[in-house]
Parts: sequence; C-alpha cells; structure tokens
Amino acid sequence: MRNKTIFVACDTSNLEKIKKIVLQTRTSKLEIIPKFGLQFFYSKRGRKLLEKIKNDFWLDLKINDIPQTALSAVDSLKDLKRCKYITVHASGGLQMLKAVKIKAKKINKDLKVLGVTILTSLNNKSLKEIGHTKNVKQLVLKQAALIKKSGCDGIVCSAQEAMMVRKRYKNLLIITPGIRLPGDSSNDQMRIMTPKQAFKNKVSGIVIGRSLTKGNIINNIKKLADHLNK
Repeated sequence: MRNKTIFVACDTSNLEKIKKIVLQTRTSKLEIIPKFGLQFFYSKRGRKLLEKIKNDFWLDLKINDIPQTALSAVDSLKDLKRCKYITVHASGGLQMLKAVKIKAKKINKDLKVLGVTILTSLNNKSLKEIGHTKNVKQLVLKQAALIKKSGCDGIVCSAQEAMMVRKRYKNLLIITPGIRLPGDSSNDQMRIMTPKQAFKNKVSGIVIGRSLTKGNIINNIKKLADHLNK
C-alpha cells in the first residue's frame, strides 16, 4: 500500500488540531502527506508553522490570477522548504500555468505544480449557472489538455473523471479530492468516491479529510487501511 499516496486535508485553523493531525497520521501502513488549504494558510499562526514543519506537505492555494501576479505569489513561497506540491486553477489560462511551472522549478526543483479542474463541489447544474456550455466531463478533459500543454506535473479532478483523463495522459499525476470512506457523509461534495474505487480508476493519489480527521484518527487510519486491503 505504500505506492498509494494519501493526502490528509488539514481543514482547520486550530494549531493544536493541525499538530494532532500531522502527528497521528504518520504511519508505516500508508503514505500520508498533509495538505494545507486557504483556511490554515491565512490563519494568524498558520504560515509560521509551515516555515518550520518537518514533514513534506501540499500547499493547496489554487492560485488564479494574471501570470505576473501568479508567479510572484509562487516566488513568495520559496522559504517553505518542505512544500512539495502547489495548486493553480486551470481556468487561469495557459500562460499563467506556464509561468507558475517555470517559477516553481526555479525555487525548488522538487516542487510539483498541480492544475485544478472543476471543483468537486460543482456539478453540471452548477456549471450552467456559472455560464459554461460544456458539462463536467467535457470541461475537465479540455482543462486536462491545457494542464498537460503547460508542462505542469499533474491534475486535480474528481475520481469520476480520473479514468477518462488517465486514458489520454498515461504519465500525468492525477490527484482526486472528494474521497469518503463507505458510509460517511458527502457533506459539501457532489462528485465523491471511496478510496478503493478511486485507486481502481487509476489515480496517483487521493485527498481525504473528515473521514480521517473527525473522531479517532488512529482508528480511522486503520479503517482506511482495512478498506484498501479488502
């Protein structure tokens, strides 16, 4: 199971909870990497912790701006030595994606840039409300082509689109959020899947949050390991 990369979503601004999640998800059973989003990064003490953290981590900022501003944002992260993944929105366009990728490699050759496609909280109805004429699958494929062309390392999409993307792009990292253990609530996610189903869809890694961090983390990791071993 060590080849199955699991990112734990650290979706809280509570420093003690973050430390608990990071500490208790260190296990020999699974490869678990913490993922920090806007809530923690924007918190008063969040960035300070990330400067000192000893774990490799994913900084999920979903950068989306004009190319110069986007690459400047990436440059401002160069002191975060253990940051191994960052995210940018594919909707920012090809030039922005290229700019971020080039800057990322300059500040850290091991830093991987992941292009975010359609958020897992959206569905076809949501896209129509925004003004898109393509459905989720069509738009994800279009954005995947853009991410690949830009030279970015991988794509973030729901597990429901993962197999479709994998058929076209054999070597692209595919990371899927919206993952829940069987029986867990979908909460604010629309396009969800279990960990085992996601890995069957040829994903490179999964993002799992409340299914791991709510309640007893140690027991939840055991449930996840058992689920993947069935």
